[in-house]
Parts: sequence; C-alpha cells; structure tokens
Amino acid sequence: MSDRDFIHQKYGNRLRLRVCGICIENGHILLVRHKGLGEEGELWLPPGGEAEWDSSLPDNLKREFKEETGLEISVKDFLFVHEHLQAPLHAVELFFSVQRKGGHLHRGTDPELSSQEQIIQEVRFMNFDELNRMGMKKLHALFHGCSSMEELNNKAGYFKFEK
Repeated sequence: MSDRDFIHQKYGNRLRLRVCGICIENGHILLVRHKGLGEEGELWLPPGGEAEWDSSLPDNLKREFKEETGLEISVKDFLFVHEHLQAPLHAVELFFSVQRKGGHLHRGTDPELSSQEQIIQEVRFMNFDELNRMGMKKLHALFHGCSSMEELNNKAGYFKFEK
C-alpha cells in the first residue's frame, strides 16, 4: 500500500477536528515533515493533531506537541480556523499561537500508529527564506499567500486555502 493510500485509509472519509500550534522563535517557525501527505508525497506543517474526547483543546495541543516534537508548550491566543477538504480527507484545523516552556526538540511519533506506520520524518525550525526555496507544494496551505512571519501572525478568521 502506498503512503498516500495508507493516509486516506487511516484518516479519510470522516470529519476530523485538529488542533495545531504556531511556534515561532527568532524568526523561525517550527514545522513537522510528514510523508504521504500533499501533492508530492511529503508535507511540512505546524505540529498538531486530532482532538481527543474529554480533553480541552489546549490540553490536546500540549499532548500533540510533546508526542511530535518533544517540546512542552503553553498555549496562547487562538489565531484562525482552516478547513481542509480534499476528498477523502476533511479536517477542521484550529490554530493557536504557542510558546516553548521546556523539553528537547526531537522527531517524535504518532502513538496511534505502529513503528512501521510512522509518517513523521523530520522536525525543525525554518525561516521564510527556507520555506520559499522549498516551494508551496510541500507546505501546509496556511503558507499560501504569506511572505513573512508577520503576515502569518496576522491571520485571523476562517480560511479554506486550497486551490
């Protein structure tokens, strides 16, 4: 089974509520590279994941950051909503600004996936020059139309960034 087929089987054909964190330090944003997502089979996106029942959105986001990046965070302001709808994937993503409190940055795991199914490939801070060189096809849609961290920080409201 291809990576893309695995993603569609695991996460497709249902509406998912995701929490995501924008962590910016020294003009660099923290991103996680996943395989099997995006037009080119890999996608860089801010840390985050599916909200779990009976846990607050901030607590879900703290859990996701720890799992994916090893970092402990504090959740700050709610920023914006992004709706991703490219069948069979459909997700409503709630973005919050976050700040590092502790921990050590490393590539984490998705605990709901076995060791053979892991899709997280890399975790690192990147600046906009690096993002621009990479190209938009490898970046989460929230970066489309953004040319600076300031523009990213000023997003507010509801977005459906897809083409």
